[in-house]
Amino acid sequence: MSTVLPLPNLMEAGLNHSSFMAQLHLHKDLDAGALFVLKSRGSWVHCGYHLTTSIVAPALLSLPFAFALLGWVAGVLCLTIGALVTFYSYNLLSLVLEHHEQLGQRQLRFRDMARDILGPRWGRYYVGPLQFSLCYGGVIGSSLVGGQSLKFIYLLANPSGGMKLYEFIAIFSVLILILAQIPSFHSLRHINLASLILCLAYSMSVTIGSICIGKSMKMPKDYSVNGHGINQVFGVLNAISIIATSYGNGVIPEIQATIAPPIKGKMFKGLCVCYAVVVTTFFSVAISGYWAFGNRAQETILANFMINGNPLVPKWTILMTNTFTLLQVSAVCLVCLQPINEVLEQKLSDPKSNQFSIRNVIPRLISRSLLVIMAATVAAMFPFYGDLSALVGAYGLIPLDFVLPMVFYNLTFKPSKRNAIFWLNTFISVIFSILGLLGTISAVRQITLDAKLYRLFADL
Repeated sequence: MSTVLPLPNLMEAGLNHSSFMAQLHLHKDLDAGALFVLKSRGSWVHCGYHLTTSIVAPALLSLPFAFALLGWVAGVLCLTIGALVTFYSYNLLSLVLEHHEQLGQRQLRFRDMARDILGPRWGRYYVGPLQFSLCYGGVIGSSLVGGQSLKFIYLLANPSGGMKLYEFIAIFSVLILILAQIPSFHSLRHINLASLILCLAYSMSVTIGSICIGKSMKMPKDYSVNGHGINQVFGVLNAISIIATSYGNGVIPEIQATIAPPIKGKMFKGLCVCYAVVVTTFFSVAISGYWAFGNRAQETILANFMINGNPLVPKWTILMTNTFTLLQVSAVCLVCLQPINEVLEQKLSDPKSNQFSIRNVIPRLISRSLLVIMAATVAAMFPFYGDLSALVGAYGLIPLDFVLPMVFYNLTFKPSKRNAIFWLNTFISVIFSILGLLGTISAVRQITLDAKLYRLFADL
């Protein structure tokens, strides 16, 4: 089935009459997922909002912990390499997508790219399932983080409160249940603008808080690398997985699909907007947090802001930061839902009926509600999802964001083996394939070690 530009945007895109008629002919084959969820009406600015929300998430609060496993030099080096490689990788994906648009076949989904470049089975049996498991894992993880943020706010206001974590996950999921009914990816542009502002706000709060605590603490700071022997090796692999997961996206084609044609050059501008925020937030939080707490940095830096239940900064600062985190993670959750919504829309909706007809609204309402309810249930049952997310990140994000873009570019443009780009892409693909394999082994090992602590509906 051809993937083409949605009909309402053709004349808006400035296509000439012959191009319009060609696209109009192909429009008949457009499925409901592309037609309703991946509407191509956005600008490069909107693209920047979507990209920022898909990358800059509360996972960045774990970066000081990654530094504690790597040390100063390796930590800054890995964070810098992660920024450079992912920017390069996402730009390569954009160039491949632009190339196919110029050939008259615009690809709107990651699995479309895999199908056209690698073959139908790669899209159906590898890239599709990989992306969906990754995105749904993001929904589960967002539900857990949202519940934890709500609980933290609750305990600040009522330290002796008896509500359990799963109750807060349920409360957070009610919000997501409502927001999940927003019909298309493009419709999230205002929410994702707010998300961009919120991630800057809580990153600034954490940075200022870390600096204030670091200056006021009288204890000497220890910057030695945590762990010894084999534990240190696995710690380094875990830290690399944390950094790779923080930069992960997994929905670049779907984001580019929201841009109104012609798309040439627009994704690059959106990436520049996104990475201005990425560099600002990632480096400020990682460096200030590790400087303040050294190798005592915990898995989320906000945990270091409290000692025995007593805040090291004014209580309102922690309350404000958690509120910003709570609101922003809801936007992250919505972005993670979009590729899954698109598939459900494709299977359950009728492209010949109006998007808001009863025929299409009822299946959409039921399917999206069930998605959110199931994610909330899993998050409540397995609140130690952090270990599982490391596994999902290692085998999911690294292939999608660090390996496949290089492969797609080399197969599409076929650069000469005398060309440095060919060997750079090959080198990145091989190195990150190895790191993905080692990261998966490290994640499985950590799950095995922590298995004795697992308990359903634990109140963590």
